[in-house]
Amino acid sequence: MGVSADQVDRQREFDEANDLGFPLLSDPDKKVAALFGVKRLGFLPSKRATFVIGADRTVKAVITSETSMNAHADQALEALRSLG
Repeated sequence: MGVSADQVDRQREFDEANDLGFPLLSDPDKKVAALFGVKRLGFLPSKRATFVIGADRTVKAVITSETSMNAHADQALEALRSLG
């Protein structure tokens, strides 16, 4: 699942352009971001973070990088493989 502060219509456009294949949650009030500790003050976007959550609903890994989406993908895959 992906979560961002973008409105639903913007997320729909992003999904259609990138064929993501997973659901996106719109969090314009940044309530979910606050729960996960990635909310920034004011109008700044939330911090970029990827959370790997296990079947037992616990956070297994947290990947943070403001600039490298490849780091998010690579490290999340590594964390998922280690769960198997």
